[in-house]
Amino acid sequence: MCGIVAGCAQRDITEILLAGLYALEYRGYDSAGMAVLSADNKLQQRRTAGKVAALEQIIRQQPLSGFTGIAHTRWATHGKPLTHNAHPHYIDEHLAIVHNGIIENYHSLKRLLEAEGCQLQSETDTEVIGLCIAARMDAGDDLLQAVRAVLPQLQGSYALAVLSTREPGVIVGARQGPPLLIGVGFGEHYLSSDVHTLLPVTNRIVHLNDGDLVRIDRDNWQVTNLDGELQNRDIYTSELSLANTERGSYRHFMQKEIFEQPDALARTLDGRISADAMLPGLLGLDADALLAKVENVHIVACGTSYHAGLVARYQIEQLARINCTAEVASEYRYRHPVVPANTLFVAISQSGETADTLAALAQAGSSGYLARVAICNVPESSLVRAADLVMMTRAGPEIGVASTKAFTTQLVALQLLQLAIMTARGEHTEQLPQLVKDLHRLPDMVQSALQLDAQVANMAEDFAERHHSLFLGRGSHYPVAMEGALKLKEISYIHAEAYPAGELKHGPLALVDADMPVVAVAPNNHLLGKLISNLEEVHVRGGQLFVIADHHASSTIASHARVLAVDTGSDWLAPVVLTIPLQLLAYHVAILKGTDVDQPRNLAKSVTVE
Repeated sequence: MCGIVAGCAQRDITEILLAGLYALEYRGYDSAGMAVLSADNKLQQRRTAGKVAALEQIIRQQPLSGFTGIAHTRWATHGKPLTHNAHPHYIDEHLAIVHNGIIENYHSLKRLLEAEGCQLQSETDTEVIGLCIAARMDAGDDLLQAVRAVLPQLQGSYALAVLSTREPGVIVGARQGPPLLIGVGFGEHYLSSDVHTLLPVTNRIVHLNDGDLVRIDRDNWQVTNLDGELQNRDIYTSELSLANTERGSYRHFMQKEIFEQPDALARTLDGRISADAMLPGLLGLDADALLAKVENVHIVACGTSYHAGLVARYQIEQLARINCTAEVASEYRYRHPVVPANTLFVAISQSGETADTLAALAQAGSSGYLARVAICNVPESSLVRAADLVMMTRAGPEIGVASTKAFTTQLVALQLLQLAIMTARGEHTEQLPQLVKDLHRLPDMVQSALQLDAQVANMAEDFAERHHSLFLGRGSHYPVAMEGALKLKEISYIHAEAYPAGELKHGPLALVDADMPVVAVAPNNHLLGKLISNLEEVHVRGGQLFVIADHHASSTIASHARVLAVDTGSDWLAPVVLTIPLQLLAYHVAILKGTDVDQPRNLAKSVTVE
């Protein structure tokens, strides 16, 4: 979940690395650091607790310059986010190392090093790796040989970048788990955790696989495996635009991404539906015959993506009439699932680098599934490359840590998958024309929901001084309530929990009083009457009610509730449309509380560790 950027160039590398750190800050922002080899081959290091801006201030006061360097922005795992735990770690005055991942046997390696007289300067697992590499170099290995010799000792996950004054102008990297890319330039080469970091200097990218080692200098790059055998890795030209990663006129990336949703949804639908039917080949030319065999769907994901899977579970069972389950990837990977015949495995991840989801996908490969489908936003990601079938969400880059447009495009991608299965199976298809027509309307419905921004901002004022909140929903809108609660807690730090509305009287009702705002999601469907009864249970106990309701349902909700009426278009579209006010609510509450909207404390965008 940390970010690495490194490079060997014919020009000063400092500003390139600093810009790269800013681009990577969504991956972690507890501390940051940089190490650069000077023209006279001295290792210069600057690091600090806090964000990249704090590091930049230090560098302006104590400048660095050189042609080879590594840099890192950290999401703390081993060791508190303090300066002495920040990367790069400086070993024996000649070696610097940055690391993303977790070394699970670091305690045993640390004890061995301490028994040999090593004195560690940090509480991190990364320093242990660096000490082991330095010891190999002291024994006569070059940098690449030393890294290759140490890697088999490491248990866990890692992406590494290492440089040494003993081999000026060279950086060695390695990958096992977290992503690591090569940026191929002209007279310069780079390593990074994310393609966006490289776009200012090159769009020619090489993806490293697990088990790869890479050696770069300014003129060459070379990939080998742990046995020293050369590996062929293709260069591809990234089509991502640097402009898509800039905030523009918006105050925050999250705000920008909320308002980008109509366009993102239109891209997700483009070329996949006709006027009233699914177009063939949603998952590839040969996939339709496979989808005709599907009798069960098993969805696995984490966080926001898991909530999208829960919504899909309700909709797939209701309309396609096939069994669907959804579960958290970190639980799935440690149990022994019984897989019914003809079950489609669906893994969902915004980044495509979520460690638990990748591990679940790998486990599913030997579990007897019909096929493994990836629903993802990043075409170059590990999840996409590992899956059997792929559907891209086309949300575009999402920088804000709290996911918004990724969630709604995932919901629509799952709806498209559902329709593709129904079409391929030729069953329960009488509703298909209307469902497809509804999807055509969806971008406009979301655009209309965004026009409620000022009303939501006004509603947010009632939350600014609160410390707790409950969110309620029924059916497919229970996971929508879960997502609303997650957004509020992520960026405003208000404790928020979601419950199926029918569960309120089985415990959570004990929490309700005048200081506990209760947010309910109210579509205009067959469960509305049940939900209204649950809301009365809140009202008579003095709870303050806020209801995000379909405009047809809003008039039936009692006047003592504060109601925001939304035109959802249909029950099929409602989970997407009703999500929009919940995103706006979290955003405006966070603004009022003065929290860091795009980079909330303790979190990171791409969760590449367990």
